Amino acid sequence: MKKQKHLFKFMSLIVVLGLLLSACGSKSSSGGSSGSSSKPKEDISKFPLVVKNDKSAVADGSLNYALVSDTPFEGTLNRAFYQGNPDAEVMQFFDEPLFSNNGDYEYTNDGAASYELSNENKTITVTIKDNVNWSDGKPVTAEDYKYSFLVIGSKDYTGVRYGDAIIQSIVGMKDYHAGKAKDISGIKILGEKKLSITFTEANPSLLTGLWPYAMPKHYLGDVPIKDLAKSDKIHKNPIGFGPFKIKKIVPGESVEFVRNDDYYAGKPKLQSLVLKVVNPKVILQSLKKGDVDIAEFPVDQYPAAKGSKNFQFVGTVDLAYSYIGFKLGHWDAKKGVNVMDNPKFADKRLRQAMAYALDEKSVGEKIYNGLRFPATGLIPPSFASWYSKDTNPVGFDPAKAKKLLDEAGYKDVDGDGLREDPKGKKFHINFLSMSGGDTAEPLAKFYMQCWKNVGLDVSLVDGRLAEFNSFYKMIQEDDPKVDVFAAAWGTGTDVDPYGLYGRDVPFNYSHFVSEKNDQLLADGHSVKAFDHDYRQKVYVEWQKYMNDEMPVIPTLFRSAITAANNRVVGYSVDPAAQHVWMNVGVSSKTPDVE
Repeated sequence: MKKQKHLFKFMSLIVVLGLLLSACGSKSSSGGSSGSSSKPKEDISKFPLVVKNDKSAVADGSLNYALVSDTPFEGTLNRAFYQGNPDAEVMQFFDEPLFSNNGDYEYTNDGAASYELSNENKTITVTIKDNVNWSDGKPVTAEDYKYSFLVIGSKDYTGVRYGDAIIQSIVGMKDYHAGKAKDISGIKILGEKKLSITFTEANPSLLTGLWPYAMPKHYLGDVPIKDLAKSDKIHKNPIGFGPFKIKKIVPGESVEFVRNDDYYAGKPKLQSLVLKVVNPKVILQSLKKGDVDIAEFPVDQYPAAKGSKNFQFVGTVDLAYSYIGFKLGHWDAKKGVNVMDNPKFADKRLRQAMAYALDEKSVGEKIYNGLRFPATGLIPPSFASWYSKDTNPVGFDPAKAKKLLDEAGYKDVDGDGLREDPKGKKFHINFLSMSGGDTAEPLAKFYMQCWKNVGLDVSLVDGRLAEFNSFYKMIQEDDPKVDVFAAAWGTGTDVDPYGLYGRDVPFNYSHFVSEKNDQLLADGHSVKAFDHDYRQKVYVEWQKYMNDEMPVIPTLFRSAITAANNRVVGYSVDPAAQHVWMNVGVSSKTPDVE
C-alpha cells in the first residue's frame, strides 16, 4: 500500500508538470490553457480568520505546533540577528514587539508599551508598562530598548537590520555607526521605563516600521556585539517577555515551551507548547493523525487536505511575495553599499524577456490551486491602502520575450534552438532554486522550460535544488555560481520597500542601484509622504519603474493558510488580533484524529 501511495504521488507530480509545460509551451500571449481548469479555484477571502470551536479551553492544556520545513531551523533566536522565517516561527512564542498593531499594521498603545509623537512627528516618546518583565523576572526597561539600537547601529554588528531607513535616520546614529561617537545622541533615557527617540526628519513609516524590539541588556550586555550572533544566550538560552518561556531546545529540531505566568497581558490558557520541525511531505498525515495541532500549511497540498474531518483551515492574503532575482552586482561590506557591476544581465531587455517567458497564472492555478496568483508588482495586496494593479505588470507573452531577446542581440546563431550572447558566445544561465515540498522540483523545471522555450539555456546550480540554509548562504555571499535565483520576501508590516531595495541595505540581494530608485524610495518616506495620496502615487511610480527595470521578477502573491485541529480554541490570523498566543487553548486533552 505504501508503494502505491508513493507511486500515486509521483504520477500526480508528473501530471502537474506536464500541464505546466504544456501551458508554458503555448504560443498564446495569455498562456493558452492557463485561463481554464476543470478544478474550482479557491478564494482566500472566503477563508475564516478565526478557528471555529465554541467549546471552552481545558485548564493547563498542551498544544503541538508544526514548523513546516524540510530543513532544520538555524536557531538564531534574536530579532536583531535572525534572517530566516523558521527562526521567526520559533520566536513568536517567547519574544514579541513592544507595540501591538491594528488591522492596517499601525502601532497602537495596547501592547507592552505606549507612545506619543511630538516635535512635528520627529520625536517619539515610548513608555514601557510597569508589569512588563523578562522571563527571568527582570523588568523590561528603557535601557533595554535603547540597547537594541546600540547593537544594530554598532560598527561591530554582524546582522542586516542596520539598512532600515528609520534606524539610520535616528539623530546621531550615523556618527555612532561610523565610530565617531560612543552613544546615539538622539535616544534619551527619561526614566526606568521611558525614553525618547528623535529623528532627523519625520517619516510616515514610523508607526509601522520603527524597530519595535527590546533586547535584555542585563542578560546580553556582557557579550561583545561582534560575538552576539553566535552566543549561546541567543542559540541555546534566549529569553523574552512573551506568553511562553523556553524550557528545552533540541537544536534545529524542536523547542519545548512552558507558560510564562507573569506575562503582562494575562495568564496564557496553555500550560505548555511543543514546536517541532515537520517535513512538508508528511505534514498532512501528521495533521490527520493528530500529531500536530497547528501548522502553516503548504498551499500546493490544499486539494488533498480539503474536506479533512479532524482539522480546519483559516487564512488570509500574506504579507509576502515570490520573486526571481538577478545577480546584478555585489555587496561591498566595507562601504556598506550595493555595487551594480555584473555585465551579464546589464541589458534590461534580457531581464524583461525572462519575465515575459513565465506563465505565472498556470503556476498559481495548477500548482497552488488558485491560492497563489500572479504578482503585479513589489507591493502585495495585503497592504490594502497601498496596493495598486496600475503598475504596468509583465504578463506571459513568449512572443514578446523572443522579440526583446532579438533586439538585445541574443540570437540563435548555431540553429540549435539556444541563443548566444551579443558577441556570439555561448550564453548559459545558472539558476538557484530552493528545495522544499513536492512541487519545488517541478516548479524549477517549469521555469527552466519556459526560458528554454524562448531560447535561453538555463540549468540548476550544481545540478540540484539547494536546501534553505545553503540557499541563503549562497545568496548572501554572492556565490559566483549564481546568476538568477527564485526566492520570496516577507515584507513585514511596513509598506516602505527601502529595507529590501535601498542602495545601502544588505537585503537588496539583486544589488540593483540607480539614482531614480534612490529618489523614489526617499520620496516614499519623506515628510510629503504623510499625505496618503502623495505616498500612494510615489509607490505606484516606483512599482512601474521596477517593472520596467526588472532587477527582480515579481512572480506570485501568496495566500497564507493555517491548519488547526478541531480541538484548538482562540487561534486567529486576523492582523488586528491582540495577544494571539495568550488566548489560544485546547478544548480537550487529546487531539481529534481522522
